[in-house]
Amino acid sequence: MIDTHVHLYDQAFDPDRDLVVARAKQAGVRHCILPAIDKSTFRAQNKCLELYPGFCHKASGLHPTSVGRDYRQELDFAYSKLEGAVAIGEVGLDAYWSREFMDEQILALEEQVQWARELDLPLIIHSRSAFPGLLATLKKCSFPGMRGILHAWSSSAEIFREANRYGYFLMGIGGVITYRNARLAEVVKDIDLARIVLETDAPWLSPVPFRGQRNESAYLEHIARELAKARNDNPDRVIEHTTQNALSLFLLEKK
Repeated sequence: MIDTHVHLYDQAFDPDRDLVVARAKQAGVRHCILPAIDKSTFRAQNKCLELYPGFCHKASGLHPTSVGRDYRQELDFAYSKLEGAVAIGEVGLDAYWSREFMDEQILALEEQVQWARELDLPLIIHSRSAFPGLLATLKKCSFPGMRGILHAWSSSAEIFREANRYGYFLMGIGGVITYRNARLAEVVKDIDLARIVLETDAPWLSPVPFRGQRNESAYLEHIARELAKARNDNPDRVIEHTTQNALSLFLLEKK
């Protein structure tokens, strides 16, 4: 399995990070993608990359909730750290917590999409309460070869297909699929398995039966089983296909 979205560098893992990595490997996790947030988390992210080479892989970008008055300096910093990155991320739009800097979020996203074009890298896209703006931005900035993951998918199959009119995007499925009140189990029935990848977003969004506790990559198997159940599919087949989807997107077979 591949955890396509985990914040292993978060301070929640400081007490036992080595054990968390050992449990992930024992559960069958081969690779983890570490998306960036902003320059305040860079050192911790970089330390993880140094500690677990070949297992952890870097993405660089500016998270939409970190876009503020100083977003230009943050973008310049993220761009300067792109060497060795397998993706641009975590980028996107978030109107859930605040709409104060939505114009700046859109400008930041547009610029980072251009980085993906310039460097031929996939995007890891965050969208919360902002799908109309995201679709408009993808349409405006679309280019041949635009691709990536729509992380922590929370909308409909129709909106996912609309996003794919402008690029080649995979649906990031995490612990939310195990929640009883989530619509995600219905959504994934209508999506080709070739367009789905697994993620945890750890330390957040733990799957059942760990909801309310710290999430970790070892729990990816619970997400895979629930995804298979929702699709009336075989868990081994789901793992095989989602793993290959991630390997191809991030070119991890060459690493």
